Amino acid sequence: MNRFLQWFNLAGVLALAVLCVLQWRANRQLNLDLNSAEQSHQQQAARLDEQARRLTGGASDLDGFRAQLTRATASLKQAEAKFATLEQQVKQLANERDQLKTSVTNWAAAVSARDAQLKQAGADLQKLAADRNAAVLKFNEVATQQNALVKELDHRTKEHAATRELLIQRTREFNELVEKYNALARPAPAKPAP
Repeated sequence: MNRFLQWFNLAGVLALAVLCVLQWRANRQLNLDLNSAEQSHQQQAARLDEQARRLTGGASDLDGFRAQLTRATASLKQAEAKFATLEQQVKQLANERDQLKTSVTNWAAAVSARDAQLKQAGADLQKLAADRNAAVLKFNEVATQQNALVKELDHRTKEHAATRELLIQRTREFNELVEKYNALARPAPAKPAP
């Protein structure tokens, strides 16, 4: 039995050695897994710290972005209001432009009509000037004729005055002759009878 115990001891020692090797392998694997998990844990903790810092920075950035978004929203609203105002001004300017185009078209038509009237008036003025020149020529002819007639009238007036003077002189002479004749033709007064 002794031998059996030795072999049993040996088998127990071998079993214990196998158990120790298995336990050691299991512990080693667990230790490696633990070290790996610890490393992973540390990396994860570092990542968490980094992410926490990023989140903190992101939160402050988010607050900044929110503030910027608020300002951008206010700016957008102002820009939209300005855009609406500018759009209304553009519409108003477009309406005014259309009115000005209409006015310019009407003005151009009025200018064309005025130019036509001016041309007609110019033609009428030229005709009137020609008529006036013809009338002036006729007047000058009439004036020349009148001047000739006035000269003739003056000449005839002088002749008439001379003839009148001659007639007056002859009438005096005739009256003197009539008086002489009447004096001669009167019967002599009868002599009174003695």
